[in-house]
Amino acid sequence: MVFNSLEYFIFLPIVFVIYWFVFKKHLKAQNILVLVASYVFYGMWDWRFLSLILLSTIVDYFVGIKIHQNNNKPSYRKRWLWVSVIFNVGLLGFFKYFNFFVDSWVDMVSLFGYDIKSTWTLRIILPVGISFYTFQTMSYSFDIYYKRLEPTKDFLSFATFVSFFPQLVAGPIERASNLLSQILNKRTFDYNQVVDGLKLILWGLFKKIVIADSLAPIVDDVFLNYNSYPASTLILGVTLFSFQVYGDFSGYSDIAIGTSKLFGIELMSNFKFPNFSRNVAEYWQRWHISLSTWFRHYIYIPLGGSRVSKLKSVRNIAIIFLVSGFWHGANWTFIFWGAFHALVFIPVFLMGRNTIYKNSVVGENSFFPSLVEIGQLILTFGIVTFSRIFFRSESITSAFGFIKRILSDFSYSEYVHPQGYRMIDYYILIAAFVLYEYRIRKDERSPFKFKSRYVRFAVYTIVVLLMILFYDDGVDRSFIYFQF
Repeated sequence: MVFNSLEYFIFLPIVFVIYWFVFKKHLKAQNILVLVASYVFYGMWDWRFLSLILLSTIVDYFVGIKIHQNNNKPSYRKRWLWVSVIFNVGLLGFFKYFNFFVDSWVDMVSLFGYDIKSTWTLRIILPVGISFYTFQTMSYSFDIYYKRLEPTKDFLSFATFVSFFPQLVAGPIERASNLLSQILNKRTFDYNQVVDGLKLILWGLFKKIVIADSLAPIVDDVFLNYNSYPASTLILGVTLFSFQVYGDFSGYSDIAIGTSKLFGIELMSNFKFPNFSRNVAEYWQRWHISLSTWFRHYIYIPLGGSRVSKLKSVRNIAIIFLVSGFWHGANWTFIFWGAFHALVFIPVFLMGRNTIYKNSVVGENSFFPSLVEIGQLILTFGIVTFSRIFFRSESITSAFGFIKRILSDFSYSEYVHPQGYRMIDYYILIAAFVLYEYRIRKDERSPFKFKSRYVRFAVYTIVVLLMILFYDDGVDRSFIYFQF
């Protein structure tokens, strides 16, 4: 089941009504309902893989208890932690990376003159969301190991934490200290929280349907036929892909956060207007925040973080970005994408400018950004957009072919939409979207914050009309990050 489907808009109100109006006074019944709803939500994609979620839940539930029981036995604690790591990474390794490693090994051997057919590869289906829920359960074991958290003995609540349907398949990747603590405690109905949740759902659907889905045919056409287009069209295609992937993934996060609000649960912010970043470091503080935070807490800091020598800190940064690239998919394109971001991040770190924008936004004290800030925004957006050539391409060969085409063909020709629509409408749409997001850039949780109710009503009307206008039943409506 996906958020932008008819099934979901039947499913969600039913769960909401039962949750608040039937089980309002019974916390355990609410948690059972959410758990069942989560398994139904996931099972409608492929019920067979529910066993993986359940198995991951059981393993980390008992691992957490065992780590805590051996508080005075460091070696035993570490062994139990490795049980969690090996099990969850093993799941990822098999379902996500098995064929990649086999194919890479065959390619490497062929360099030495050995012709080996890849007979070991399997027809493995990648379970939706496996990269997200395995990281979430591992974080629970890590937090108990580092004594940041005590394990729960409430298996039902823990299972609900692992499979919580709003963020199950594409995040945010929540830590138990935030999500599990809310599941364990009684929630109360809050009208304003529900309204805020509905607003976020509407905004997320707008970004998905109007921005991401409407740009998808253009992006697909340009990347599929890059050899047939001049540099101007290729630059247009990868630029629109930047808006597509942002609208798609941040739209999902908005819907997830908004849906959680309907049930009295607050999830962490996953995006804070990354397109308004003034350097690459700020971009990574604003893009996919839950994953960046996960890597920081469980890999970067344990490796020594920035408290070690500059050389080791650079090593740690490189490791983080390479692992982040590999997390995204079993393809060398993602590893190149991660390596590229390491190369552009490290100079910012060495100059000591990686945290200077941590607690501020562009145009902090004025409506318009300064000329310097405009230059910074354009440069950062350009760097990030260039990296997405690797992110979007099917292979390293096609990625470098795409780049070579840009550098070798400087001609310009007007791009024609594959379905014959006017391109000017898309340019106006993107420009209006950027300006609107700039206006709300200081609060990612309030996309419709206007003092006048008439202005709010007008904005709601425009958003809904645009969703109706741009909705295309022929477009693949699945979310991009489902493949990760």
